[in-house]
Amino acid sequence: MMKLLAIDSSGMPASVAVMEDGILLAEYTVNFRRTHSQTLMPMLEEVRRTLDLNLDSLDAIAVAGGPGSFTGLRIGSATAKGIGLALNKPIIHVPTLEAMAYSYYGSDGLIVPMMDARRNQVFAGIYSFRFCRPRDILDSSQPQDNLNEQTGEDPLCVVMDQTPIDVVSLCEKLDVLSREKGKSVILSGDGAQVYHGLIEESMKSAHIYAPPHLAWQRAGCVAARAADLARMGKLESAAQHRPEYLRVSQAERVRAENAKH
Repeated sequence: MMKLLAIDSSGMPASVAVMEDGILLAEYTVNFRRTHSQTLMPMLEEVRRTLDLNLDSLDAIAVAGGPGSFTGLRIGSATAKGIGLALNKPIIHVPTLEAMAYSYYGSDGLIVPMMDARRNQVFAGIYSFRFCRPRDILDSSQPQDNLNEQTGEDPLCVVMDQTPIDVVSLCEKLDVLSREKGKSVILSGDGAQVYHGLIEESMKSAHIYAPPHLAWQRAGCVAARAADLARMGKLESAAQHRPEYLRVSQAERVRAENAKH
């Protein structure tokens, strides 16, 4: 067990959480049009003050490491790196979409978080959850614990790793997977909201949209995923940490195009 500070500024929400020994002690999330440079540090200080938290007592800093907003990711990573370097604490780099999938931990469906990447594209991943003992062979006389913690097995199955993809191609892929696996689809994130009409036109398989309290990035989910990654030894030093953008920024694309002419 460990004590984690978790940060997510990969999208519109800014979110900070503290989790200790599997208990979410605090979570502060604001989903409003203010820059993360204005909100993140005051939120972190409020959580620290409310919990009377000594940052030296932390075991690690977890951060949503991408994909996401270029500016948001830089702010979140810089904050995590700064704390990690100052306190000599390791960083747990949590893929943004894996953290979002943890809102549906234990679901039997295909979980598809998606973030708007503009021009009918999204950053998307496809996930399901695995458990050590199938329900149909469980001995009802034994405690029904989640054995993933005991065995170290990753409870998250990555069906499609997070990647940029156009919405129609994603829907076609989900139709095939849903039919093959006999699972319905759960769509979340701002991409599901922005491209709702296109999804409805393109997707044939059974699907639902995440309700508001489960649809967005949350630091509590970053902390939960980070705890599993830490058990698997996936930590890095603050100096090593870099956000994962998945593609170059619009400004970099423009510069590359201009350089050709």
